[in-house]
Amino acid sequence: MSTKQKLELNWIGKHKRPRLEPRILLEDKSLSHGDVDSENLLIHGDNLLALKALEQKYAGKVKCVFIDPPYNTGSAFTHYDDGLEHSMWLSMMRDRLELIRTLLTDNGSLWITIDDNEAHYLKVLCDEIFGRSNFISSIAWEKDKARKNDAIISTAHDHILIYTKNATSWKKIRNLLPREEETGKSRYQNPDNDPRGPWLQGACSTAKSGSENARFPITLPSGRVITPPAGNYWRFSKSSLEKAIEDKRAYFGKDGDRLPIIKKYKSEVQDGFVPKTWWPVEETGSNQSAKRDHLRKLLTDVEPFSTPKPEQLLQRIIHIATNPGDIILDSFAGSGTTGAVAQKMGRHWIMVELGDHCHTHIVPRLKKVIDGEDQGGITKSVNWQGGGGFRYLNLAPSLLKKDSWGNWVINKEYNAEMLAEAMCKHMNFTYSPSPTQYWNHGYSTETDYIYVTTGSLAYEQLKVLSEEVGSERTLLICCKAFMTEGANFPNLTLVKIPRAILSKCEWDQDDYSFTLNVLSDSEQPDDIDYDEDSEDEEQ
Repeated sequence: MSTKQKLELNWIGKHKRPRLEPRILLEDKSLSHGDVDSENLLIHGDNLLALKALEQKYAGKVKCVFIDPPYNTGSAFTHYDDGLEHSMWLSMMRDRLELIRTLLTDNGSLWITIDDNEAHYLKVLCDEIFGRSNFISSIAWEKDKARKNDAIISTAHDHILIYTKNATSWKKIRNLLPREEETGKSRYQNPDNDPRGPWLQGACSTAKSGSENARFPITLPSGRVITPPAGNYWRFSKSSLEKAIEDKRAYFGKDGDRLPIIKKYKSEVQDGFVPKTWWPVEETGSNQSAKRDHLRKLLTDVEPFSTPKPEQLLQRIIHIATNPGDIILDSFAGSGTTGAVAQKMGRHWIMVELGDHCHTHIVPRLKKVIDGEDQGGITKSVNWQGGGGFRYLNLAPSLLKKDSWGNWVINKEYNAEMLAEAMCKHMNFTYSPSPTQYWNHGYSTETDYIYVTTGSLAYEQLKVLSEEVGSERTLLICCKAFMTEGANFPNLTLVKIPRAILSKCEWDQDDYSFTLNVLSDSEQPDDIDYDEDSEDEEQ
């Protein structure tokens, strides 16, 4: 037994993990809108199952994840003691963060808004999952300008924790803030009409430290000779000043009688500002401004969320973390701000939401964005005119259900296409049914294919399949039963449904949100019964 210790956060039920079923996604075209081939996805269902459903296709492809998870103020856990409450919240977050990390690109980033209730536990949890070296910063976002006089200390900000999959990679690609967002714009002026453009004002010629070599005399254009006062030194060397004078980069004031400045032109500095950790209301909006000035006017028939995130906040995050065409994910979609802003900024997006407001709030909002009817938020600043679309998807039900005798059988809601797609996902094949080969439902490589059927295959059928597949290809056959009559088909692999997938995950679990399920033991494969007519069948 190892006695090696490590620094970690422990909680009740930490060792227990759900064995998630990788569900397929089913489009509801009545709720989809705009471009029918859009890559933007709005998924209705449990977000842990949705993240698992996205894993096969989107692992390593998401550039930025923004989540605004439940803040665990205690209201969700009225009947549980404090230790269990925190444990349930941590388990809920841990399971989702691990999948989120899998979905991120190598230079992708995760941004989490959180308040003081769990911020510091969440920081340690993220350190475990992403590594402490991949923590970038904690932003203080001023969510409320008002002062609450009935509070002990009036809370004015939320935290935004930033993690990356690989900090070294992310630092090379993250974007700077546009200069117009900073008051520093006025520091670059052109008082002498220099043809090279504005240069930095207010630069000081002397410093409090230096060597004696930096105390040489300088003759000004006015004829006056100067040296730094005692205890001060020039910020430049004699040769640097001479080169600047030669290049006409030295400035001695309008009258030629001032301390010299070596010009630093705006065109020569980085194109933007490094983001700071303080994001005030004036720059990124507030909960109140999002609710009062935007959503109430946009969706007049529904009551907006009490604390929606302003579009300006998401605009800054998306600008820093992504470029046009990148994929952004929000698995706690809420009022849909992430998707709305991503749409306006030319990014692809995926949002997940379990509640009914997925279709009562988010769908109407996104339709107005796509139709160019949303004139609030960042619309004017990015000159958004409308366009694009999204697909509305539901999580499919569990592939297996128990029958009246307690046996696991294929869910009757699954048709042949759904079953084929689901089996492809379970067996790690890409679902891509061939229009010409009935036995080709997908592939794992260029020469390895899969065939899914609920029928029982006899020897003659297997013989024909083997001949059609040929010696240069292989085929995985998933069927109810098969009879080989002792023959060997080297290019065929045969497995039975549901036995082949029975122990892969836990079945018929639709809700992994705030319940005691996050702490319960999963049903183990050895305890599962299944329905299989095995008489006369060969394994």
